[in-house]
Parts: sequence; structure tokens; C-alpha cells
Amino acid sequence: MPLILLIVALVGLKYFEVWKFGTMSWGWIIGLMVLAFIWFEFIEKMLGLDKKKDHKLDEERRQARLKNTFEQQNKRK
Repeated sequence: MPLILLIVALVGLKYFEVWKFGTMSWGWIIGLMVLAFIWFEFIEKMLGLDKKKDHKLDEERRQARLKNTFEQQNKRK
């Protein structure tokens, strides 16, 4: 996500020609866009980072469901 924010900031600075960013080549920004694309489409999947978030969310849901079930059973007794 920080990479995407950096790209957006650089595009804005380049477009409005702020300070030294006005003379910067568009190639650097396009290069960062290509890097972000490669990261999110290939590297993140190879490292399993996209699934890690899903597994963490599933584990949190499972823990909440177990806690809720045990609380309901304790109320019945």
C-alpha cells in the first residue's frame, strides 16, 4: 500500500510541476507502477502474503464463534 501512495503522490507532484518533481522523468513513475504491478500480481502470491491475511481473518472468526458458543452453553446451565 505505501508503494501505491508513493506513486499517487509522485504523479500529483509531477503533474502540477511542484519543486524538482516537475523536471523528473515520467519513466521513474512508470517504473514504480510496473514494480507495483509485478509485486501485487506475482511476488505477493508466490510468497503467500495474499492468503495469509485470509487465514488470519478466518482464524479470528473461528475464535469468535467458539467463544460465542461456549458463552451460550454456560448460560443454559
